[in-house]
Amino acid sequence: MKRIIILFLLLTLNNHVFGVENEMKNSNDKRMDWWREARFGMFIHWGLYAIPAGQWETGTNHAEWIRTTAEIPLEQYDKFVEEFNPVKFNADDWVRMAKDAGMKYIVITSKHHDGFSLFNSKYTEYDIMATPFQRDIMEELANACRKYGLKICWYHSIMDWHHPDYLPRRNWEKNRGTENADFEHYIAYMKNQLKELLQNYGDIGVLWFDGEWEETWTHEYGKDLYQYVRSLQPNIIINNRVDIGRSGMQGLTRDGGYVGDFGTPEQEIPPTGLPDVDWETCMTMNDHWGYNKNNHNWKSATDLIQKLADIVSKGGNFLLNVGPTAEGIFPQPSIDRLAAIGQWMQLNGEAIHGTGASPFKDLYWGRCTQKQIDAGTRLYLHVFTWPEDGRLIVPGIYSNPDRTYLLSHKINELDIAREEDKIVIQVPNIAPDSMNSIVVLDFKGRPDINNPPKITAQHDIFIHNTNISITSERENITIHYTLDGSEPTINSILVTGEVRLTNAARVSARAFRDGKPVSRTIYVDYKKVNPRPALMKIKKMPGVRYNYFEGSWDSLPDFQSIDIKSKGIISNFDISIRKQNDFFAFMFEGLIYIEEEGIYSFYTDSDDGSRFYIGDQVVVENDGLHSMSEASGSVALSSGYHPFLVTYFEKGGGNQLIVSYEGPNITKQAIPEAVLFYQK
Repeated sequence: MKRIIILFLLLTLNNHVFGVENEMKNSNDKRMDWWREARFGMFIHWGLYAIPAGQWETGTNHAEWIRTTAEIPLEQYDKFVEEFNPVKFNADDWVRMAKDAGMKYIVITSKHHDGFSLFNSKYTEYDIMATPFQRDIMEELANACRKYGLKICWYHSIMDWHHPDYLPRRNWEKNRGTENADFEHYIAYMKNQLKELLQNYGDIGVLWFDGEWEETWTHEYGKDLYQYVRSLQPNIIINNRVDIGRSGMQGLTRDGGYVGDFGTPEQEIPPTGLPDVDWETCMTMNDHWGYNKNNHNWKSATDLIQKLADIVSKGGNFLLNVGPTAEGIFPQPSIDRLAAIGQWMQLNGEAIHGTGASPFKDLYWGRCTQKQIDAGTRLYLHVFTWPEDGRLIVPGIYSNPDRTYLLSHKINELDIAREEDKIVIQVPNIAPDSMNSIVVLDFKGRPDINNPPKITAQHDIFIHNTNISITSERENITIHYTLDGSEPTINSILVTGEVRLTNAARVSARAFRDGKPVSRTIYVDYKKVNPRPALMKIKKMPGVRYNYFEGSWDSLPDFQSIDIKSKGIISNFDISIRKQNDFFAFMFEGLIYIEEEGIYSFYTDSDDGSRFYIGDQVVVENDGLHSMSEASGSVALSSGYHPFLVTYFEKGGGNQLIVSYEGPNITKQAIPEAVLFYQK
């Protein structure tokens, strides 16, 4: 009887837990519905930084970061408040341009990193009401958005270069002491401003946080702020920059229980689709977020339209930026591109709004989006490269559409023919749209898409042998493969389980059904290598050598050509011994002990750039300006001691370096001090 009671309680608990999880998922889905339907929004970066328009003294490459990049003292930057008077600003004009471009929401900087508030706040005098303009820009935009049916959303910076209680200071601010600064007071101030933004302007679609990467902001702060915002507007959407889980400019949330409703890739598009993950690429039209009068490097309308299709075909949203002038108008090149996008969207918007990710892994001529229709599925083929011979080939599709037509000419159907795993659509010789023409395929039920098989192994190199897996998500197929790179046929080797390699091979695989190919062929190379020999007869001591440098770089410098500020021995890759928080670099050098011969993977997770060497071989390349971003590489090592080198630099923002590894009988972990040595 006791066992029955315990079993009943366990089942009740499980049902309760699963019920809560399902309820949370349903609630999240309901909250995200409008955002997933929208797919396209406008970002607006506007503030005091529009006045210098990217130029300070002889420098012309500044923008919204100008106070830091030009090292402008606070008292001097604050004078812009007296000059900010955007008399040409018209909220209706801005919102109409967004609406006409096919955008469904606007995200505007209520406060950027410089701390200036574009809204009427009773908690600061550093706001729009202190300027000659004295009009609440947020109120006017919120009203205009509701008038034209768009969602108004706020960008809000966690980082604040103006508030006396925000920490840390910029390293160049020699005259701003921190003795009386209280970060908790700053958080209270930020929450008060957020309460104003969420209670004074009606329903807000998204709260888009930024500036979370400095060491003062923690996971605990992020969770608390997420819940605080949710308590004020339960249905609001909050991006992942509220917490510290964002992985570099790729913008997706790392494992670790971090909060946030969607990922935020910045200036880049993930290379593949991300199933069951909400994400939004934010991108500039030129090279800057804020207005820069000297920047004329504008992306073309064609490029932006194709980027929109690429992002949506991978299940994401596109947040396209405009940086208004100090007068309150959009730059003419932005207006021109919005108009061109709008003209395309007017005819083709149904291939963007409310669509989901492509069922195809890749299409050499363009992209695909899809949506559910009555008792079926509609595929929108976005053709960037129009076939000169009038034959549009759609690979890896085993079912035939009921109807095929151009979105621009819905009445006339297109002829199709089948060639093995492909259908060939007869299209006009001239593309309906030179930027992106849409061909529509309607299917009953779900189309039978046969993407190529997946070939996977732990590494693409091996010492003695390795096992590879060749799999497919499709049913009712067989997979045949070769090891010499030749095209598999129905007579090639049948996949029945893992394949063991003892020699280098180019593995080719293809799916078949009823004896006929139903996917294209995929190829993966595997290389047999000799392990790097260990050093012999060495004198060693625990720890690693370090050299510390100071300077400003956009990538890893030539360390041999710059002066060393300090050097010594430490136990691990500890950058906390730096003398300043920005504009510094380290070089760590030593030996790593490898207990067992095998393939080892090394990782650097850094903000900004880093690189990892074994001997003279670059194993991990993670260079460049970015927030926390992980890169990895693999190398074959014999047992014993191997020389390594880690290089790292930090220009501005956060500063962190994590060096990890995994290998035979070693799960991924930060490299322990016990295996680090330096040579005497």
